[in-house]
Amino acid sequence: MSEFNITYDERWENLTLANNFIFYIVMRHHPDACKHLIELLLGIKIDKIEMRGEETVSVDLTSHSIRLDVYVKDTDRIYDIEMQTINTYDLPERARYYQGVIDIDNLKSGEKYTKLKNSHIIFICLDDIFKNGLPFYTFENLCLEDNSIRLNDRAFKHFFIAENCVKITSNKEMQEFFEFLLSNKSSNGFTSDLGNYVEDAKHNTRWRQQYMTWERMQTYARDEGSLEKAIETAENLLKMNLGTPEQIAKAVNLPLEQILSIKENLLAEPAEK
Repeated sequence: MSEFNITYDERWENLTLANNFIFYIVMRHHPDACKHLIELLLGIKIDKIEMRGEETVSVDLTSHSIRLDVYVKDTDRIYDIEMQTINTYDLPERARYYQGVIDIDNLKSGEKYTKLKNSHIIFICLDDIFKNGLPFYTFENLCLEDNSIRLNDRAFKHFFIAENCVKITSNKEMQEFFEFLLSNKSSNGFTSDLGNYVEDAKHNTRWRQQYMTWERMQTYARDEGSLEKAIETAENLLKMNLGTPEQIAKAVNLPLEQILSIKENLLAEPAEK
């Protein structure tokens, strides 16, 4: 069955932790599981974490706000964990922007820059966006002339690749987590708990409704984007005189009347000098 023929209800029933909506719900409402996951991924020990109440962060009215999946703090570190099911081809730039906005959000006016906490942007990716076969990629700022010299700005970006972690990593619990992420089959206590949290979340009527609304908004945005692209393509074809209006309407899947209207508007535009 094509994914486009599946109803919203069926999509909801089929969701797993690999879905970023479910991932957010589970981690947001089970901070102990979130804490354990961060410890597992980064190989650190955390005393306690503070879940930020609102995950939408903006610098000012003219800046691009960001919607963080899971934004948490401990004593001297900040973590943002993002579930990334597809390669949007902008993850490095997003990681850069997220880190900058988080720093601004956490440094109070008048505070010294040394008060900035260590920040970790963590992307959990299903596919290897770097195509180098590593289970995970960790980035920090280094001197290009001498890579042994670190900038020590305490800003780190981590990309965990699920398919590679299953095959390569020597950490059994990490491997089992990523196996669960890909197959939805639990094999230890932690993944069993995560599976139960996912099923509990899917029985929550309010979250179900939120997901339906979110999915419809995503579908609307995709449809709007497709329409804009079709109109842009039609305009370009008409400008280059590549085909009749009837042929172009068929090519871009728009009504002939709309193509004729676009052509009329183009003819009404003043010629470029």
